[in-house]
Amino acid sequence: MADRTTSSIKIGADRSTIMTVIADFPSYPGWAGQVKAARVLSTGEDGRPETVRFVLDAGVISDEYTLRYTWHDDESVDWSIAEAGKMVSGLTGSYRLADAGSGTEVTYELAVDLKVPMIGMIKRKAEKVIIDTALKGLKKRVETP
Repeated sequence: MADRTTSSIKIGADRSTIMTVIADFPSYPGWAGQVKAARVLSTGEDGRPETVRFVLDAGVISDEYTLRYTWHDDESVDWSIAEAGKMVSGLTGSYRLADAGSGTEVTYELAVDLKVPMIGMIKRKAEKVIIDTALKGLKKRVETP
């Protein structure tokens, strides 16, 4: 897997509230920017989504693919590619949540592998745009009543 891109943001809410928003995949098109559609295909024993089909349009990275999720209570969630798309051959990532005073520090890590050659700098920039848009959107979604 390629180099990972990481960014963090502080959100004024507890981990449980944030994880509830993260697990609400059908709402992603409303706040996650490049996600145009997200459909839960299966759920785990804990009731949280296990596989999710995405339609992504992030400029240079546009595709449909399925991710498999592993939830670790309200501390973190990891994902990896379950079914590659036409352009995306590999995708791994995570949200890590840590208490930070009156809020929560949310760290998003992402690595995308593509079937088509792309200069690393351009790919990392696309990953950074995806991460920053998602973190800002998550913060706004959680903190706006």
